[in-house]
Order: sequence, then structure tokens, then C-alpha cells
Amino acid sequence: MYAFDGHVPAVLLRLDRNPFHHGTLGAVRSLGRRGVEVHAVVEAGGGPVGRSRYLRAVHAGPAGGLDPEAPEALLECLVGVSERIGRPAVLVAMDDLSAIALARMAPVLTDRFRMPHQPEGLPARVADKAELARLCARWDVPHPQTVVPASGGEAARAAWRLGLPVVAKWSRPWLLPAGAGLRSTTLVDTAAGARRLYERSAEAGSRLLLQRFLPAGPDTDWFFHGAFGRGGRPLLAGSGRKELSWPVRTGLTAVGRWLPDPAVEEAGLRLAERLGYQGILDLDFRRDERGTVRLVDFNPRPGAQFRLFADDAGLDVVQALYLDLTGQRVPAPSGGPGRVFVAENYALLAAVRGRTLPRRAAAAPAPAAGPGRALPRGERGRVEAAWFAPDDPWPFLAMLGALLGRGLDKGARALRGVPAQGRRRARAVRAPHRRGGERPRTRPQSAAPGRQAPPEAPAEPDELVIR
Repeated sequence: MYAFDGHVPAVLLRLDRNPFHHGTLGAVRSLGRRGVEVHAVVEAGGGPVGRSRYLRAVHAGPAGGLDPEAPEALLECLVGVSERIGRPAVLVAMDDLSAIALARMAPVLTDRFRMPHQPEGLPARVADKAELARLCARWDVPHPQTVVPASGGEAARAAWRLGLPVVAKWSRPWLLPAGAGLRSTTLVDTAAGARRLYERSAEAGSRLLLQRFLPAGPDTDWFFHGAFGRGGRPLLAGSGRKELSWPVRTGLTAVGRWLPDPAVEEAGLRLAERLGYQGILDLDFRRDERGTVRLVDFNPRPGAQFRLFADDAGLDVVQALYLDLTGQRVPAPSGGPGRVFVAENYALLAAVRGRTLPRRAAAAPAPAAGPGRALPRGERGRVEAAWFAPDDPWPFLAMLGALLGRGLDKGARALRGVPAQGRRRARAVRAPHRRGGERPRTRPQSAAPGRQAPPEAPAEPDELVIR
């Protein structure tokens, strides 16, 4: 155990109204167990997180959410929180929109909050998936081949050229309207599907990107977490492998393991240094069929699974940032690799749905000894659950109750024939797919049902292509 002075309160800000955000609960427990007075600015009532014994108070965020172009409501909200606390506090953004908003208003909050000071506009640049593609191209960081189409027709042709299925992403997912059935990332398996998704760009609020799909396997999905002081100085960092995700193959970490991987760690540390990044970041990587690790997402805040990276003394990235911002020494990490993190609700869903994975991916052999190999049984650390904790059981019970309530509500709607709110319109890929970039030996002369064939000699669209 290391010395930890928790005399400065902490405020966790999450503008994403997701009551099942277990990362917020992890931060509450991480700091609360160290004796820090923890406040959370989240949805009204706080959801299951609000039941934690380690949370001093829940403060409702701006009514009606945040208008990114007019953050005055958020500023007024934070000033009110500061006045209720009565003394300066550490402020930690828990989602992309919060990180972007705080970076813009940091100069007017310095008397009330201690927070990372980023280069101007940096969180917005790295969270914007189109801008991230440009940064990767400029700095020669491996990144999936990416197309930003300018029309529905270009989207359809790009999907064929990249190789179906393709990964469709909205450039600024924090702008997606609630209840519209649009997800930040979707697997699209037809050119017509890519066209239809593009046609919803105005509704989504940002540009659509199409990326070459990198096939999933037992050693392909990796992530990097780090906390950094001024100028990109590393305080605590580590790499991990995603064992299960939800939604399957494209979603958040349902089960993850802390495993050192030199390629992932070197890429993460190099990016933070070049950007002069201060604060916490969460990077997603995927290893392609040639073994190249490619950056697919940059999140300027803690990942929901950040508690995976807690060393033997319990130090994690949220604690490291708190220590740095309060002028305390951040101890050198001791141990930790081999730990396993499980988000119980998503792990169950992923384990059941994972049975539908293509047989080729599910049956792929485990990699030989190397940086990404599984640790021997004697080296494995303990498992940390996202929700259940013996010293703080109420959030877990509240989460179960909320899930059961949702299930009963959906069942009742189905019996009455009423469609559920926000039903997803994009369908998931069910059939085995070709590797991205492969073309059929002969192009069909006519489109199969539900699939749009490209023209005989498609014109090259006016687009951004990152290789």
C-alpha cells in the first residue's frame, strides 16, 4: 500500500446518459476506497452507480443534455457543483463529450477545478474518427484502410472496394441522437446497407466513415490505457487483450486480460508524447492477418475497463491522475499483468451470442509464446468484476433489478405487438465473410437480393483514403 492523501474532493463528469456505465462506478470505488470525497455529475438519480457507498453525492447534469456549440449550461452546472462542494476539486471526464467540453472551458474553471490541460482542441481532434485517420496518416501510425464517402453512391462503391463486410463509423459519435437506432460502429454486409446508412448522415450529425474490416480472432483485439502528466509524461500505462466484447466483434470489453504487448505499448506511448497529451486515454487496436497492430479508436478519457490496469497496490490510471493533479508522487507500478476484468452483464450476452461466430475464427489456434500469449496459471492475477464487490453490493443489485425491469418491459411490449423504443435498424453480420480487400473472382452481372452491384467501371469517388 502506498501513501495517498485524499484531502481534495473529486468530481466525475459523464454527459452520456448511460446508467449502466460501469467505468463510472469503477472510478467512484477507486477513489472512494482511498478516502476521497467523490461526487458524480450524471443522469438524475445516478442509476445503479448512485447506490454506491463510496459516492458522496449525485449532481444532475445540464437539463436536456449538452449542446456542443453552446456549453453555457454545462458551465453553469459545474459552477453550481463547485459552490455546493465548497472547495476546489479534481475534475475527471468519463466520456468523450465530457472530455471535449472540459478542454474548451478549462481556462474559466481553473479556480474551481484541477483538471488536465490539453493542447487546444486536442480531445475533439482525436475523438473525431475522420481526423484520427488523418493523424495516423501524417505520423505513419498503422490504421485500417478508411474511406470518407461524399455520397450514397460512393459509399456503396467504397464498400465493394474495401471488401464486404465493412466497418461503418460515425465521425463524431457523441452527436448521435438518442433513440434513433444509430450506433457509433456498425458492421455492414451489403453495399446497399452502406448507401442507406450514409443517407442518415444528417440525422447522425457527422460524416460516415467506412473501414476495411479486420477479421476477429483469439489474439486480434487489444487496447491500451495510460495516464499522462504534462507533455505526455507517462504516469501509468498498460496493454490488454479483449477476450469477449459486446456487441460481438465491434463493442466494448466484456472480458479483458492485462497482457504486455510491446507493439501496442510503444504505439500508445509514442502517440501521447507526440500529442503532448495530459490526462487519461484509452486506445483500441486490432492486429491484422499479417500481424500488424492497427489503431482503430482513440478515446480521450478512461475506458470502462480501466480497473483492469490496477497494480498489486491498487494503483490505476484514475488514481494516478488524481495524485498528479494534487501534487502527490505517483509511485512506480508494481505487478499487475495477468489480471482479468469481467463486465458481468455484457460478458453473459457476449458468451451466448459468441456461439454464432464464424467457425474459422472460433476454431483458430492460440498463438505461440510471445508478447500476447496467455500467462501460465501460476502467474495469473485475480479477477475484478465491473459491478459486484463484497464491500459495495448495492450497485450490482440495482443493475440486476434494472436489467430485469427492462427485460420484462420488452417482453410485455412484444406480447402487445408494440415495437421497443430505439430498436436497432442495422442488422448484424451473420454469415462468414471474406477477408477485407479480397474481391470475388467474377463480379455479378446483376445484384443479388438486398445487394447492390457496382457499375461496370466505377468512377473513383472524391474521397479521403487512408492506407
